[in-house]
Amino acid sequence: MTTKLRVVFAGTPTFAAAHLKQLIASRHEVVAVYTQPDRPSGRGKRLSASPVKQIALEHGLPVLQPTTLRGEDSAQQLAAFNADVMVVVAYGLLLPHTILCTPRLGCINVHASLLPRWRGAAPIHRAIEAGDCSTGVTIMAMDEGLDTGPMLSRASIDISDQHTTATLTEALEALGSETLINTMDSLELALKSSVEQPSVGVTYAHKITKAEAAIDWQLSAQEISLKIRALSPAPGCFGFYHGERIKIWEATVDPSVRQVNESPGTLVAINKTGLTIACGEGYLVITRLQLPNKKPMSLSDILNGHKDRLTLGDVFTSETQ
Repeated sequence: MTTKLRVVFAGTPTFAAAHLKQLIASRHEVVAVYTQPDRPSGRGKRLSASPVKQIALEHGLPVLQPTTLRGEDSAQQLAAFNADVMVVVAYGLLLPHTILCTPRLGCINVHASLLPRWRGAAPIHRAIEAGDCSTGVTIMAMDEGLDTGPMLSRASIDISDQHTTATLTEALEALGSETLINTMDSLELALKSSVEQPSVGVTYAHKITKAEAAIDWQLSAQEISLKIRALSPAPGCFGFYHGERIKIWEATVDPSVRQVNESPGTLVAINKTGLTIACGEGYLVITRLQLPNKKPMSLSDILNGHKDRLTLGDVFTSETQ
C-alpha cells in the first residue's frame, strides 16, 4: 500500500503550480507551501501573487514567502510542519544544508531536462535553442550543488519543429506532474535506488537575458529559427526595419538549397509563403510578426494591410540605425 506522505511544496511560476495541483489531488497531504514574495506586475505595477500562491490560497493551505531560507529560524519554521519531504519545483531560492536536511526524507526537485544535460535556470529554452531532438524531466534528491543530486526517476519527450518554449513547457508540466506523483508513491524505494548523475554530458542552461532577443542576421537561418522558438513567448525575438522594432513570432527555414548572395538581413521575397530574409547562411521565412503598438499578425494580415510598408531589398538590422 502507498504510504501517505506529509509534503511541503516550494515553487513559484505556472510550471510549478501545475505540479502543486497534482500533489493536492493525490493521496499525499500538502501541509504548507513556500513561494516567492509578491512582485509588481502589469502596467500598474501592482503586487501580484505567484501562480503557486494562488493555488495554495484556493485550497486553504498555509503560504510562506521568505526572502531567504538561510538562518536557524528558517529551518525551525520548516521543521514545525513535521514534513516527510519537501518538493521543490522552480522555486527561485537556494536551499541551504539546514533546509535540505530538515524533512525526514529530505528535499526532492522536479527539473525540466534529462540531467545532467541543461542544469540551471532555463533548461527548456536552451534545449530548443540547441536543436535538441528530445528533452524531459528528472526527479532528483537535492544536494547543495546546482541540479547535481542523485536521480530518482526520468521521463522523456520528443521536441518537434513546432515546439516553442510555451508549448514545450505545457507538455513538460503534464509529464513532470505525472512523473512526480509516480515517484512520490514509492519515494522511500526510489531514494534507496537512486542513481548518481553521470560526469559526462553536463551542460548548463544559463538564464535568458533580454539582450539575446535581438536577432543577429549573420547567424544561419536555422540558428535564428531555433532562437525564435526558444524565446517565444518571452522575451521574444526582434529585429529593426526602417528603425522600427519588429517582433518576430514565427519563422521557418527556406527548404531550398541555394547560395546566399544578399547581405544578411535583406528582404528578398514577399509572397504567400512569408517574408523571406537572407541570413549568414540560408534564408529565413517569417510567417508571423508584430509591428510597434500592434497585435501579432498572421501572414495574410501582413499582406492585406501592411504590404506597402515592405520593400524588396530593404534590410532588417539587429539594432536601430
